[in-house]
Amino acid sequence: NLKRLLLRRIPILAWLPLYSWSKLLQDTLAGLTVGLTAIPQGIAYAIVAGLPAQYGLYSSFMGCFIYLVFGSCKDVTVGPTAIMALMVQKYVNSMGEDIAVLICFLSGVVITVMGILHLGFLVDFISMPVICGFSNAAAIIIASSQLGTLLGIKGRTDSFIDAISHVVKHINETQLWDTVLGVCSMMLLVLLKKLPGKKQGTLFEKFMWLISLARNAIVVMIGILIAYELYSHDLKPFQITGNITEGLPPFSLPPFTIINGNRTYTFTDIVSELSSSILSIPLIAILESIAIAKAFAKGKTLDANQEMLAVGLCNICGSFVRSMPVTGSFTRTAINNSSGVKTPFGGIITGSLVLLACHLLTTTVKYIPKATLAAVIMIAMFYMFETHVFILLWRTKKIDLVPLIVTLLCCLTISLEYGMIIGIAVNLILLLYFAARPGLLIEERIVDGLTMLFVSPKQSLSFPAAEYLRERVMSWCDKRPTSLPVVVEGRHVLRIDATVAKNLALLLSDLTARNQKIIFWNWCEDARQTLISYDSSFETYCKSSGSIARIFIGKFSSKISALLFFF
Repeated sequence: NLKRLLLRRIPILAWLPLYSWSKLLQDTLAGLTVGLTAIPQGIAYAIVAGLPAQYGLYSSFMGCFIYLVFGSCKDVTVGPTAIMALMVQKYVNSMGEDIAVLICFLSGVVITVMGILHLGFLVDFISMPVICGFSNAAAIIIASSQLGTLLGIKGRTDSFIDAISHVVKHINETQLWDTVLGVCSMMLLVLLKKLPGKKQGTLFEKFMWLISLARNAIVVMIGILIAYELYSHDLKPFQITGNITEGLPPFSLPPFTIINGNRTYTFTDIVSELSSSILSIPLIAILESIAIAKAFAKGKTLDANQEMLAVGLCNICGSFVRSMPVTGSFTRTAINNSSGVKTPFGGIITGSLVLLACHLLTTTVKYIPKATLAAVIMIAMFYMFETHVFILLWRTKKIDLVPLIVTLLCCLTISLEYGMIIGIAVNLILLLYFAARPGLLIEERIVDGLTMLFVSPKQSLSFPAAEYLRERVMSWCDKRPTSLPVVVEGRHVLRIDATVAKNLALLLSDLTARNQKIIFWNWCEDARQTLISYDSSFETYCKSSGSIARIFIGKFSSKISALLFFF
């Protein structure tokens, strides 16, 4: 038992003894490919969060090392993401850089505790429409926040509406060469993504495939070369990232007291400022990571609690090296998968490449044009936006569009946290409504001259639905001039509670007072015992065999019995 527990909680113990040189080669190739994407994306997401560019590098290596030991999905790459960057942006703008590091630590603690307490099932309460509405809103907000940078307009924005209004108000400040560079970078990113390359094709196709995977790094490198050449000749046609801190991040405790400007925030003040974000940011990190891990599990069972432990520890350890909150990245995980990674060891290569960039490339990073980074972010958000989900829900179940659209609009107009909460609330209201108003088949049937009212719930009955069933049956009976015998068929009712039993007893009493006969036909043993335990007279009315005709008209009629048994 102890061995199984260790293998489950420390997955590296299961795959490391089976490691081989061929796997090392594949993992090295995948790790290098992912690293070429992780470096420009990390820098870009640090800019989204309002942090200096080096924080993107600080956030991109520790998660790779920790997930190597505790991660259960070989494809997942943990690091900064667009949504996490957006979630901390407003706090960074108001409280400074240190708050991102503390949020990283607090998020890690919350996620780890939830994993230890086996609370992974909680993510099941957030439906696909709510998640899609949230992620689509985040994509729109992030893309709109970079629109001003793409056009060379200076200034920060805090929300979707603020970003759009800021661009409209300052549209006359648009810089030509920033715009040209940004648009050209976007076009190049799209063209490189569509290159006809194949991993298993000819040498040329393999080269095209590799170029397509490394498109973010290629575009950023082109931007650096252009900027360096122009700035070395004292030409400054567009804005660049500027100087960043050189070298590796300091290893230190997360800041529990923050000094920003003339104000000092104690830990109590910080918790008060963060409010619901202390829970919402970890929850969204969990959702993002588990959704990605499930998408790439490829038929294997996924332990959500283990994923929570892994992501939580990634954040806790990352906070000691000045990391912002991290979680699984869909883009980098997809690249990892398509590169043929065999084990989580590919994370060692990715993390090492990022560390190398921290140590050697910081002087180069300062020449990255801001418009190029904006282009990288906007194209990533374009592919993150799920347009197909609207068509899918319209085709399958239109009512699911309600929580999706409500979540999307509330996230755009209010905030991501409250948008998610409102979306979940709407989804739960719909869930409760359908539980309280189950589908009912109510119709008259005539067999061998006997007219009866046939009632069949299409799902199990919960206590809010019991009164609804009684009202529907009584309403139907009130509209008929004659007293019809009633058959309540319980084939789909797997369980009931005392409230349901009480309402069915009232239905029995109401119909008996009207001299109408009723039987409860074909109910399962569990539901039948609940009815009899509530009122012993139900034993007379609960039937599952024999001739129903004898009950109603006192003579044998196998045709009626067979027909009702069939239904």
